[in-house]
Order: sequence, then structure tokens, then C-alpha cells
Amino acid sequence: MGAGHDHHHNHHAKADFGRAFAIGIALNLGFVAIEAVYGFIANSMSLLADAGHNLSDVLGLVVAWAGAVMAKRAASPRFTYGLKKAPILAALANSLFLLVAVGAIGAEAIRRLFYPSSSDGETIMIVAGVGIVVNALTALLFARGREHDINIRGAYLHMAADAAVSAAVVFAGLVILWTGQRWVDPIMSLAVAVVILWGSIGLLKESVWMSLAGVPSSIDVDLVEAELAELDGVETVHDLHVWPLSTTETALTAHLVAPDVASTDALLQEARRMLHDRFRIEHCTLQIERNHLDDTRC
Repeated sequence: MGAGHDHHHNHHAKADFGRAFAIGIALNLGFVAIEAVYGFIANSMSLLADAGHNLSDVLGLVVAWAGAVMAKRAASPRFTYGLKKAPILAALANSLFLLVAVGAIGAEAIRRLFYPSSSDGETIMIVAGVGIVVNALTALLFARGREHDINIRGAYLHMAADAAVSAAVVFAGLVILWTGQRWVDPIMSLAVAVVILWGSIGLLKESVWMSLAGVPSSIDVDLVEAELAELDGVETVHDLHVWPLSTTETALTAHLVAPDVASTDALLQEARRMLHDRFRIEHCTLQIERNHLDDTRC
């Protein structure tokens, strides 16, 4: 019988987005202040709604940054994996922030539909135009990490969506200038809410899934089992478990029944290499059994 534990770390897991978070928070906090002030001056619900949403994004960036920092904490006797799941909880908190923002924006927009008020279309366009630049620049800060970390992807999607929302607000200001139709402003606010809701549902679903230690969506566990069973000398695979260790790392445990394998060390090495190369699984604990009687499950 042989057993092995292995850690593989990729460069995505080590990527440091501390500077990106700091710049993004500073840019968006400044823009929230500008947007809120001019929202009141222009009497624009869409500007105020976007300011509220951007404030929730600032809070989201703070939470995401805190999660990323906590994930770097070293392992301890009480937290033997460290705090690697902190970014998952941060992503979950982010999705909840977004849902709260949707409710607040939607309620006020509906109220404005029934009780419309005049808005300064030119001010709306200028301020929202600044928002496009600020949000697009912030999104670019997180672009390189969005494919490998749900926490970073959450920050990226928020900022990218905000850039699109700001573009919609510019359109609302333009329509108000051309037509004088006051209902356009709250309708754009509702469009903001729909965009936020669309993005937050996916983030909420994935963060809850990862919090419950579900198999990452990028991994087909049946295919993992089949690939392990195809290794030279392996007859069957059982007690296979795959779960997210953090937002960037995946863990696996499995028992491999290999009664005639010549070298358990060689088999373990080949299994680890395959899991890392094919499935990006960085942490694996494998037990080699010469026959089913070697099963030592606990």
C-alpha cells in the first residue's frame, strides 16, 4: 500500500492584486462622491442609483481585498489549510451586496416612475461619461486574473458592468436633452438594476457552490475518475473527492486499486502530474491499494 500527498502551486494563485485593489477603491470612492453630489444637483435618479451601486462596489472591493489578504495567512494548528476559503466568503458577500443594491435602486426607480421630476440631462451625461472611464480602468486592473479566481472575477465583472451601466446613463441624459421625457431617467435606473441582478445571480450561485465544497464547475469529476483509472496498473478508483480549497486551488483525495503495479512511487508521480496538467488540481492525496482488502477508509 502506498500513499502520497502533493502540492502544486501555479502563478495565478500567487498573483498579487493588492495594488489593483488599492487603486480601484481610491478611483471608485472619488467617483462615488462626484456622482452623488452631481446627482443631487441634476436631480437625477439614475446618477444617484449608480452612485449607490458604485458605493456597494467599493465595499465589495474592500471585502474582496480583505479575503485575498486573509488567504495568504499561514496554516496554523487550528486552520491547517490556512484561511484559503476567505476569498470564497468574500465573493459570497459581494453577491449579497449586489442584491441589496438591486432592491434599493429598483424601489426608488419605480417611485420616480409614478412621481417623476425634472433632470439635467447635460450634467448626467458628463458625470456618467467620467464613470465609463473610471470603471473601465478599474476593470482592466483585474482583467488578467478573472479566469482563475472567482474573487478577482467578481471584482472584474462589477467594474465591467458598471462601465456599461454608465454608458446607459449617458444615453438617458442624451434622450432627456433631445426629448425632455422625464421617464427615461427612472427607466435607465431599472435597466441598471437588471444588469446588476444578472451579474450577481451567477456570482451568488458559484460562491455558494464553492462555500459548500461543490466540485468546481471547470472540473468533470467523472472524467477525472476515468483518467485516473486509465493510468498504467490501476484497476479501479474509489472514494474520489474533489473540492475547492480556495478560489484558485483545487484539492482531491482518492484510492487507487493497483494490485500488480511495480512501483507505487512511480504511479503516484504519474497521477499527480496528470491531475495537475489536465485538471489544474494542485493538492492531491492518493492512496494506492494492492487489493480491495487494503481499503482503510475512515
